[in-house]
Amino acid sequence: MDTKIKASDVIAIPNGNVGSPHETDATCCIRSSDVPFSSGVEATLGHHIARRLVQIGISDVFSVPGDFNLTLLDHLIAEPGLNLIGCCNELNAGYAADGYARSRGVGACVVTFTVGGLSVLNAIAGAYSENLPLICIVGGPNSNDYGTNRILHHTIGLPDFSQELRCFQIVTCYQAVVNNLEDAHEQIDTAILTALKESKPVYISISCNLPAIPHPTFSQEPVPFSLAPKLSNKMGLEAVVEAATEFLNRAVKPVMVGGPKLRVSHACQAFVELADASGYALAVTPAGKGLVPEHHPHFIGTYWGAVSTSFCAEIVESADAYIFVGPIFNDYSSVGYSLLLRKEKALIVHPDRVIVGNGPTFGCIAMKEFLQALAKRLKKNTTAYENYHRIFVPQGHPLKGVPREPLRVNVLFEHIQKMMSSDTTVIAETGDSWFNCQKLKLPQGCGYEFQMQYGSIGWSVGATLGYAQAATDKRVIACIGDGSFQVTAQDVSTMLRCGQKSIIFLINNGGYTIEVEIHDGPYNVIKNWNYTGLVDAIHNGEGKCWTTKAFCEEDLIEAIATAMGAKEDCLCFIEVMTHKDDTSKELLLWGSKVSAANSRPPNPQ
Repeated sequence: MDTKIKASDVIAIPNGNVGSPHETDATCCIRSSDVPFSSGVEATLGHHIARRLVQIGISDVFSVPGDFNLTLLDHLIAEPGLNLIGCCNELNAGYAADGYARSRGVGACVVTFTVGGLSVLNAIAGAYSENLPLICIVGGPNSNDYGTNRILHHTIGLPDFSQELRCFQIVTCYQAVVNNLEDAHEQIDTAILTALKESKPVYISISCNLPAIPHPTFSQEPVPFSLAPKLSNKMGLEAVVEAATEFLNRAVKPVMVGGPKLRVSHACQAFVELADASGYALAVTPAGKGLVPEHHPHFIGTYWGAVSTSFCAEIVESADAYIFVGPIFNDYSSVGYSLLLRKEKALIVHPDRVIVGNGPTFGCIAMKEFLQALAKRLKKNTTAYENYHRIFVPQGHPLKGVPREPLRVNVLFEHIQKMMSSDTTVIAETGDSWFNCQKLKLPQGCGYEFQMQYGSIGWSVGATLGYAQAATDKRVIACIGDGSFQVTAQDVSTMLRCGQKSIIFLINNGGYTIEVEIHDGPYNVIKNWNYTGLVDAIHNGEGKCWTTKAFCEEDLIEAIATAMGAKEDCLCFIEVMTHKDDTSKELLLWGSKVSAANSRPPNPQ
């Protein structure tokens, strides 16, 4: 007899959309489904893992077939709630799962043993750095081959099947090697639950001969996943709120800055509530853009040291107290370790601890709970925002060029700004797009994603595929440099197969511009492609695709009008031709400081 799976209708992970992250205190993290649970012939490992993926909110799985995962793929295809998306390579499948997780809260990819696993590894490392829960499933060797002295294909020729596992141990928070059915149920469920709880990728290897075999452990309705909320130590919470209140209330012009770990802590709304209660000027670190509503009345921009948005650094660095919530201070975000901040003025809130100035570190403190408690204790202080308002000068517009003048990058982004709405999401590739997109003002509800901590060039192609597949109510606007596009261009093909309607701006400036500004050399010059010709060849008359080149502002205006109008139901690829030295001033300054940091001589021994 069939029974319905009973589950809570919630995913407790934010999607990163500005001003409306999906946050909840719910203890469950699965969705209800109308697909009945069946026993008998469907009581298999393959059916179980497919059902579990649907339960946690996944409806699309990105894959590359290989002989070790084919039977498992059959079961994923058979699951009515799952759509299997074949990608051109494993790296892009991983990037797509990354982009999917940014919108949906969790993503999944399926590859084959070792050759597929090591190919997807780079994308999994990026997801780990960004605190994204990914389920990476690998079709593994036949269970009978474990413990033998056999050498298998797709390996490096040693009778040791742990090569792949050892690589994944560094970039995942849990690893499960399923080579027998007795504990398969427990291993799979533990891995998935750990990914959701830790907000990190997990690795599941499933022997190729097991997915289709019935087993009694899969014959019963599975127990729903349950995630208990992370709670603070109550006495510690009271102590840190008291210390933070004293620290901030005695300040004359305090400010607050949100960082990327607001997402993993589900604390975006709590951050906004603290801003409302305190009246402080609020900014974001570059990797925190998109997690804080930029239409907030006290929003002052992106704090990125010497390359901050206009007048933001002056306010933050002149404050006598600053509260950084969920920051990551690395060499890139600190502009080569050049931030003009003082530790004794800083209150730093991490997902599980708080550091107050030069004082003690308070552990076992949940970020969200701390922000909510602190909001009730702070005195209203709008001084920093008033100072910002006093010195602020609105950003100017690019100089009007002569007719048919070669297109400038600042003109391009002025027009991209006009395209943005609550129905769009901007994806910025590693490179000068980082800096130009930081200056975009996000309308309420507009999404924004980029990969700053890992900074893998080519990430945005797969991420655009995954995000667009997850967020069907959004149109993705992707800003990708020519060098990055050459790394992962193939999966434009998959976007077309899926009927996606993203707008890709391919910025053709002849090389790796960001690396030119750090350290120039002939290796930063790349072979120029006919990018629109390439996409037309990939299109090959199948699916909806429109391409064009923009050499000047008039071309760009016409292209955007077509993409937003007559071709709004197509994948639109706009190749923008710019001069190789046309870069943002922020990249020029940032590159020189990062170069200086990279060039420091060894310390004396």
